[in-house]
Amino acid sequence: MTNATEQKNLKVIVFQLADKEYAIPVSHVKGIEKLMHITRVPKTERYVKGVINLRGVVTPVIDLRERFDLPVSGNEETTRIIIIALETMEVGFIVDSANDVLDIDASSIEQQPEVVGSLEEDFIAGVAKLENRLLILLHLDKVLNPID
Repeated sequence: MTNATEQKNLKVIVFQLADKEYAIPVSHVKGIEKLMHITRVPKTERYVKGVINLRGVVTPVIDLRERFDLPVSGNEETTRIIIIALETMEVGFIVDSANDVLDIDASSIEQQPEVVGSLEEDFIAGVAKLENRLLILLHLDKVLNPID
């Protein structure tokens, strides 16, 4: 019974990149931090901005705008680092802003559209339709793995 209930709703953190809203499951989010000093690491992918020292834990930081080949923006007051935990890995995602925590009904989630035709489509796990909003659900495994 519990499993069926869990399948009905998905609790997500909604964040903004450019003019789109994205979502990741709250279960993978360890925290949301203001932008802080990032130490550059040589010979990493361009979207890996470096590492931060977060309460004694060295955490790599990825700029999602660069990861998705979106135009890079200046860091604004609303820019945040969302700390993600996936299996044994902890990573920070730089996003334009972290908007809300929402419950999404599983029935409102559709598979990624085939027509997207961009690099970004590999990172999409699905799209949730909520009233007048479209939320792009990210496939965290693919966002974190380098593209061959």
